[in-house]
Amino acid sequence: MKTPLENATRDLLRSYSEHGALNHSDTENLPSKHAIAEICRDLLRLLFPGFHDDAAVDSAGLEATTLARLETLSNLLANQICKSLRSASPGCPQDLAEQISTEFLGFLPRLRSLLRTDIEAAFEGDPAARNFEEIILAYPCIEAIAIQRAAHFFYLREVPLLPRIMTEWAHSRTGIDIHPGAEIGECFFIDHGTGVVIGETCRIGSRVKLYHGVTLGARSFQRDEAGRIVKGGKRHPDVGDGVTVHPNSTILGGETVIGAGSTIGANVSL
Repeated sequence: MKTPLENATRDLLRSYSEHGALNHSDTENLPSKHAIAEICRDLLRLLFPGFHDDAAVDSAGLEATTLARLETLSNLLANQICKSLRSASPGCPQDLAEQISTEFLGFLPRLRSLLRTDIEAAFEGDPAARNFEEIILAYPCIEAIAIQRAAHFFYLREVPLLPRIMTEWAHSRTGIDIHPGAEIGECFFIDHGTGVVIGETCRIGSRVKLYHGVTLGARSFQRDEAGRIVKGGKRHPDVGDGVTVHPNSTILGGETVIGAGSTIGANVSL
């Protein structure tokens, strides 16, 4: 007579056979969500040294600390980029993953410059903000935007899986869901942030301010003759420079354009 565990094993193996799309075996190893979460944490430590550390960062040892962190991040990134690339193209060379990783490390100073404008926008846009330190430590939008801007780098280089896992890591921590494909200008501020959704093909200008609950989404989906959703295409709105969108407003559609300097009131549907 089989034990309950043996019966459960048998039934689960039958499920594996019947629903094979939920399995991933006998093929290249997929990128690790745990490792990518560590990449995100290491990245925040590099972007904001001293703000995401348990111990104080000594300026005298900052060069050695930065070098060590870059080395750790580079190795983790190259490995996860390689796994991500090979999930779509099994023959993808390791050299390409290392090249993309190296290019990303060179992008970090530019990324910090962009994030500086986002922090300034938060400080100017929120009368409750007392200083930059409070914004970096406590405002969820800075973490979400930092990870999205980093993930967008990999999205542009057509690295699969990795950028989406990065932004979903930030989403799970902050409640802010920004697709890595979204194009976002400088001085971007999301006040409060909870429930904000920004779709893949959004183009957002500079000096844009969104409040909580705002959705920049897709209105409808084209379908083929078999009724399947047609992937790709411009599905999400464009938001011009200097736009403010107040809480719980929903703006949908790839042909929708919010002109520069506009203000969208709360609970509006466009």
